[in-house]
Amino acid sequence: MHKLGKKVYLTFNLFLHNKDVAQLENFSKIIKTLYPDGIIISDPGVFQHLKKEISQIPIHISTQANICSWLTVNFWKNLGADLCVLGRELSFLEVKEIRERCRDIKLEIFIHGSMCISYSGRCLISAFMALRSANQGLCAHSCRWKYKSKMLLEEELRPDEYLEVEEDDKGSYILNSRDLCPMPELDKILKTNFDSLKIEGRNKSEYYVAQTARVYRKAIDDYFDNPDDWQSEKYIKELTVLQNRGYTLGFFNGKPGEESQNYIDISSKSNYRNAGLVKNNADGFLTIELRHKLKKGDEIELLSPFQFIPVKLTLNKIYNKDNNLPVEELAPGKANQSIKIPLQGDISVFPENTIARIKIA
Repeated sequence: MHKLGKKVYLTFNLFLHNKDVAQLENFSKIIKTLYPDGIIISDPGVFQHLKKEISQIPIHISTQANICSWLTVNFWKNLGADLCVLGRELSFLEVKEIRERCRDIKLEIFIHGSMCISYSGRCLISAFMALRSANQGLCAHSCRWKYKSKMLLEEELRPDEYLEVEEDDKGSYILNSRDLCPMPELDKILKTNFDSLKIEGRNKSEYYVAQTARVYRKAIDDYFDNPDDWQSEKYIKELTVLQNRGYTLGFFNGKPGEESQNYIDISSKSNYRNAGLVKNNADGFLTIELRHKLKKGDEIELLSPFQFIPVKLTLNKIYNKDNNLPVEELAPGKANQSIKIPLQGDISVFPENTIARIKIA
């Protein structure tokens, strides 16, 4: 990645057990070989070890360290941290105060992605339900699962006050949060001068990563080009085409209410899907590696990195890339299954890894 001019950060934000400590020394040697631009950690013991062994590599404190005050930011700064990722459980007024009080350390905040039912990943549900610890990088997202239940909860000090949890024909998703999306308030965030903005993308498709990155990049650039006339609507529209659980501002305005949860289901609120990605553009043809079945007559949209408005393209002809024969349809049934489609005009605006999407019924 460094050869491509990109920065690479190594995530090591698990919480160690005794059995893991013996591996730290060898892990430090591997890090020295890889030499990432930063290491993201949450365990104080890991911080202390890495700071001693590879002090020349910047250390970023993960959201799983649950940094929720300027006092805690100063704690990590005094230990030698280079950047702190603030907890998703903070309001805008809180992160703004932290920025004002902590000027001499880099700060990062989340601006898009999944929300956690627990404090930024400190959760035991996944370990209990699936033997996969969220605190060791293996979260199974058990909070998104469908739970069959019909029960009444009574809190000990509130007798006769019952909370009903009932399953209907769609299930019971009592722990499921909507996805974080403060795009409507992005101008306020940008005025506060944070050093970096984090988009949560673990286990997401290349379409999700590409689209969120291009939309926020465009929104940020447009704001700084003309802050007085900046409006969020067109960027929000492009984010709704991503697979999402419905969007929420999260804790932006303080403690979120019921509107931040989706108790009905976890199905995507978008009818767009990842169609594939461009692997080659030459001789008047685009070669697209499939992620979704495509057939003649389908309309796809290409997300060029050189323009914000997607380019719509009707598939009048499709060729199987393996034998160059025309086909009526093709599905991604095997690895690297690809189609070739003829395209007039300047196809250089669709370089390798350009994403294609399709609207489904």
